Amino acid sequence: MAVDGKREGGQRMREIVDLSAYGADFTADPYKYYAKLRAQGPVHRVLVPHGPEAWLVVGHDATRAALTDPRLSKNWRSAAALSDGSDETALFTNMLDADPPEHTRLRKLVAKEFTPRRVEALRPRVQQITDELLDAMLAAPDRRADLVESLAFPLPMTVICELIGVPAIDRQAFRGWSNELVAPTSEEAAQRATVEMAEYLTDLIEASRAQPTDGLLSALIRTSDEDGDQLSREELIGTAFLLLVAGHETTVGLLSNGVRALLQHPAQLAALRADLSLLDNAVEEMLRYDGPVSTATWRFAAAPVELGGTLIPAGEPVLIALASASRDPERFASADDFDITRDARGHAAFGHGIHFCLGAPLARLEARIAIPSLLERCPDLALDIAPEALVWRTGMLMRGTEQLPVRW
Repeated sequence: MAVDGKREGGQRMREIVDLSAYGADFTADPYKYYAKLRAQGPVHRVLVPHGPEAWLVVGHDATRAALTDPRLSKNWRSAAALSDGSDETALFTNMLDADPPEHTRLRKLVAKEFTPRRVEALRPRVQQITDELLDAMLAAPDRRADLVESLAFPLPMTVICELIGVPAIDRQAFRGWSNELVAPTSEEAAQRATVEMAEYLTDLIEASRAQPTDGLLSALIRTSDEDGDQLSREELIGTAFLLLVAGHETTVGLLSNGVRALLQHPAQLAALRADLSLLDNAVEEMLRYDGPVSTATWRFAAAPVELGGTLIPAGEPVLIALASASRDPERFASADDFDITRDARGHAAFGHGIHFCLGAPLARLEARIAIPSLLERCPDLALDIAPEALVWRTGMLMRGTEQLPVRW
């Protein structure tokens, strides 16, 4: 974990920390490695699995600074270190991969339709879907289930697909594409998923244009700004992709990681069962303690940037470890403790600044409905696997287990 190297020509050289060398142990518990890095400084040069050499931001203050620094660009197509030009696809023509003023324009158009009122109106349907999924799960004769397959995945996937207008018959295929893009098994498979998803969304948008509905996708097709500005065909594809993937992947991790944290901390679980007024605070602590997004998506330095005393040269790729920022003891006392009574405000689970997750209210709504419903109907819920036997999703982006076996 050494970071500083020898001086050469009056400059202190940086050793590269090879995170890929830690293998499955880093995937299962990156927090202990982040803690060692934070102890040596907030920014480090690293080698990540299946990616370029990059600068990794691990400190809480440095993370908030990085997430609001306009010199750290999200328009990766202009960064040679991150793109070879072969992935020029409409999937990435969205606000997450754009900088102002284009980001400002896209987010304004999408926010006009993806409103808090539209999200709140989903509450009865989210409860209904939750109840139906729990009915099916609790019908298991052996009183065992995989909570990811039974609840954590199908709830947000059903909600966002209904909201956008993806037919039920297509959702399993969409799950495969999404999984491949956020946790690739190979470059070829990820490229194939990119092409197939783009083709699917193109057809979905054309069908929605031909037969408009009251769904979000039709609303996005119709929406315009005061000056008549509308989303282009490519922007509609990219926005639909972003809403669909981000709209379920983050909640899968929030639900499965959150329930797992409760089950591994019996005193906290008992406290929540005894006082459900702690629920909102508990959801925020779940997000802080083991959130669904480990690192933000790639940025690159459009100009030299100094963060935490480290100068990042222009053109260099940057990863911001949201998970590490939320466990920084300089911001949260006893940061490695799971405590649903703490003030967890300031966690980085949904990002910060102009790219703060637009879908955060929907993820919170789903968690605030699903978790108490699960606990009420399964008063003796328990893990049905040794924690060390859990299989974790690969990659630096998403944080969660492939399955979460439980019994009741």
